[in-house]
Amino acid sequence: MTNDVLKAIQYRRTVNQNSFTDQDISKEDLLTILEAANAAPTHKRTQPWRFVVFQKAGLNRLGAELSRIYKNITPAEKYSEATEINMGKKATTANVAIAIVVNYTGDLPEWEELAATSCAVQNLWLAAHSIGIGGYWATPGLINHLGEFLGLEANQKCIGLFYLGHHESEAREPARSPIEEKIRWEE
Repeated sequence: MTNDVLKAIQYRRTVNQNSFTDQDISKEDLLTILEAANAAPTHKRTQPWRFVVFQKAGLNRLGAELSRIYKNITPAEKYSEATEINMGKKATTANVAIAIVVNYTGDLPEWEELAATSCAVQNLWLAAHSIGIGGYWATPGLINHLGEFLGLEANQKCIGLFYLGHHESEAREPARSPIEEKIRWEE
């Protein structure tokens, strides 16, 4: 496969914090990644994606908030101090965390705004991969409680946290079943 776009699509993979290095991600690289997200398709040009970028001390605040939320919403019988600590640690062991927010405009069905925002995240992921930055989209239930912390408006919803970092993981072959198993031709 010689086409760089198709190669990036095929070989983009989840890269977790345990593979991240301490190397900072430059603002220039972050803007490149976010500009790619901003190029996503959007019905009626609503551009519903919004991003809150956490770096350095911001990661510590995010981690503390995730731990606080976990502690406050978890029933005593399910609570684990180790899990509370781990919730915060996920944020602080990334180089960057991006809160992914859908801005529902009311002009379109919610699923269309969600689909457009998901396309923006895929563009973000592919752009990061193309410049050697790994990451993944986390969707813990705690995101449903981040609205006030993120300063979200009534028509906005956080749909995940995207963790990014320079990494040392090796490229892996795609693990997908054959496309022929997922197609039905009607001729």
